[in-house]
Amino acid sequence: MDIGVKIREAIGREWIPLIYREEIRPQRTRSFAMDVPERENASEILHTLLGIELKVGKKRFSCPDLSTARYLRVFARIGCRIIAIPYDITKISVIADELEVGWHKLLLVLEENIGQTTPQAKGKARSALIRRIRAEIAEVGAGDAMPEFKNSTRQRNS
Repeated sequence: MDIGVKIREAIGREWIPLIYREEIRPQRTRSFAMDVPERENASEILHTLLGIELKVGKKRFSCPDLSTARYLRVFARIGCRIIAIPYDITKISVIADELEVGWHKLLLVLEENIGQTTPQAKGKARSALIRRIRAEIAEVGAGDAMPEFKNSTRQRNS
């Protein structure tokens, strides 16, 4: 059995592409592009005098709040360049929690499944799994740059 399938089954509902497909994309979202390499990236959240920033490699992305930075950090780690962000900012924090739990559970289950192999084999398995996650997220897509709004503000039909 493919290790990616095995890990996906072990993780279940906390599989990051599943969260993205079932909880994020059905909502009203806007697309967001990050200029990050399509590979696993180290990222960190910085608290600066100008606000909160997400640092990925040498690039920095300004974030309106901590929950958005946490949300974006998961996708930056995976190397997703274009993703969907919920338009309703009150929902980002809960989804960021789910994504971070999914990321850490992914790393734990991966470590359990690859066991006592060489560091090269571990690296190959990890990069193949992250490539698979990135491909599944790209398959779902990021949607429109701006969500659709109903132009009618009329309360009653006359």
